[in-house]
Amino acid sequence: MSPHIVLAPDKFKGSLTAAEAAAAMHDGCRAALPACITTVVPVSDGGEGMLDVAAARNAEIRSAQVTGPLQKPANARYAVLGDEVFLETAEACGLAQVPNPGPRTAIDATSYGVGELLLAVLDAGYRRIHLGLGGSACTDGGAGMAQALGVRLLDADGAELPPGGAALARLARIDASGLDPRLSDCTVTVAYDVDNPLVGADGAAPVFGPQKGADADAVASLTRGLERYAGLLEQTSPGITARAGAGAAGGIGAGAFAFLRATGISGAQFLLEVAGARNAIDGAALVLVGEGRLDSQTLRGKAPSAVALLARELGVPCLAIAGLVDTDQAALEESGIKAAYSLTESAGSPEVAQAQASRVLREVTESAVRQWWSETS
Repeated sequence: MSPHIVLAPDKFKGSLTAAEAAAAMHDGCRAALPACITTVVPVSDGGEGMLDVAAARNAEIRSAQVTGPLQKPANARYAVLGDEVFLETAEACGLAQVPNPGPRTAIDATSYGVGELLLAVLDAGYRRIHLGLGGSACTDGGAGMAQALGVRLLDADGAELPPGGAALARLARIDASGLDPRLSDCTVTVAYDVDNPLVGADGAAPVFGPQKGADADAVASLTRGLERYAGLLEQTSPGITARAGAGAAGGIGAGAFAFLRATGISGAQFLLEVAGARNAIDGAALVLVGEGRLDSQTLRGKAPSAVALLARELGVPCLAIAGLVDTDQAALEESGIKAAYSLTESAGSPEVAQAQASRVLREVTESAVRQWWSETS
């Protein structure tokens, strides 16, 4: 018998790309079951990794020069598939472009480069745009993106605001009369990696600001800025800042809803469709998912959860392997995951798990598959 195992890992942040993780999982599967057949399904939450999913469908990868999150030049890639274009906010304002994240960078980081990337796509003639939200260094609500596209954000004296989310606390007026008119001919979909609103207890600043280097004071400053910005957006588009995904990528989701007239969708679900996951999983014996940390945020619609729910719908068991597992069995099963395995637990420490991630992932995969096979065969 040659069991078919579908491998659908996301990246293990700081250790392995999704492709490297899939390769390690493949080796582990073959060590456990030499006759098994594996199929890799590239996945992403809609943030970092969207281009890899598109590339797996033979999309053409192009690039444009943009302004990075700290206003330094950056090279941002995008993917072209027929008449559709796939962009990642992380390419233009990613946290990876900030060498030493801290309170100052968290306050000043801008999404301006995302707007420039959109301009490059418009200049190339494309009008069907998919924007993957996630992995951003900024918490500016997409204000910088809007400014690059022609929107003026003015203080009480009529002066243009400087970059960064904290500066939005001085926002007095939004003048969108200069917004690039080509956007009215576009269909824009934003694929979000988290469904948080822009402001509130679950908003962009308090939940994700610390991941970008913000301390308590910086979070408070960013919160004030986003609350002021949200108040003005709500005057013309009531409810827009509370929409699912408005707080994704430091609030770029809200800016996309307001200025791009974008439609929002769970990035994980959207990209599973792009990757052809349903056809790959249907009829398989087992699905393996994975990422760096498996926790309550993972189970809130991120890629591993979306894959597991699809597998459950198709009657295929799903196991998860993560650098760290920080959730209980009941929550896992609710998301369609039968069992989860931790690299940190196997390696004995997070340091070893990260430094030797490929080896540990291969060994944990082998053990998990052996156990599954012994219980089902």
